[in-house]
Amino acid sequence: MGATVGGVARPSHRIRIGTSGWVYGPWHGPFYPRDLRRGAELEFLSRRLDSTEINASFYSLKRPEHYRSWAEQTPDDFLFAVKGSRYITHMKKLRDVETPLANFFASGVLALGPKLGPLLWQLPPNLAFDPARLAAFFALLPRSTAAAAELAARHDERLAGRAFTETDADRPLRHAVEVRHPSFASPEPVELLREHDIALVVSDAAGTWPYLEDVTSDFVYVRLHGAEELYASGYTPEDLDRWAGLIRAWRAGRSPRTEHTVAPPAPRSSGRDVYVYFDNDVQAHAPEDAMSLATRCT
Repeated sequence: MGATVGGVARPSHRIRIGTSGWVYGPWHGPFYPRDLRRGAELEFLSRRLDSTEINASFYSLKRPEHYRSWAEQTPDDFLFAVKGSRYITHMKKLRDVETPLANFFASGVLALGPKLGPLLWQLPPNLAFDPARLAAFFALLPRSTAAAAELAARHDERLAGRAFTETDADRPLRHAVEVRHPSFASPEPVELLREHDIALVVSDAAGTWPYLEDVTSDFVYVRLHGAEELYASGYTPEDLDRWAGLIRAWRAGRSPRTEHTVAPPAPRSSGRDVYVYFDNDVQAHAPEDAMSLATRCT
């Protein structure tokens, strides 16, 4: 429902907070009930958080029935962020990827329907900033579900008999890029992402990869991999308070200058959607931290 300002209805901007994936054996006990049947994890998580990343799509092409099943297990208002194929990002390193992109979208991504959220493209640590390569890749990315369906229809024989190339409605598609090479920590990459309306992932990874808070699109995408130790450490109440403050500022349309911004701030907007995913899966920190942050952002 939109807010009303001066008699004019404005769409509200959402903060969605979840986890990076949901199938983790050690979460049974600390988060999932010990007797929860295997396969019921997503249904359980989706009643406590309103979004999650699909990580399985990074490792292999899934099938339409997988995406349909995930959508069916979740409430109407739930949203999935979908991680792009590592074949595109890590093996092909973004070059000559039109057919792999078609295969990726034909694998069933569009079967999520209205629950399809942003697409995440995680770059490998050995891929340095290359503006020409990135611009060429960005030009291939579909910006609507109708465009994604057209691209999916150009899949190759690998998807024969198992492709899903339809969309139930034409909706905008958003893309986010997580960078992991230090050459991205400069103004030029930020400006390139702004030019192509691609979100730069705010990636907190205990100092392992570049940590940048520059806003580059009309939404913000955050991945929290661990405050002190990658994947293993949780976030303190003070950490979560700081994140909540930043998230509220981004949603309000501000672009705070911080020690982690490297370019001039983006122009203030009327507001932004913010997506936050915890990837500190050890000892079930991720879902607990996600729920704690969500209470701070309401």
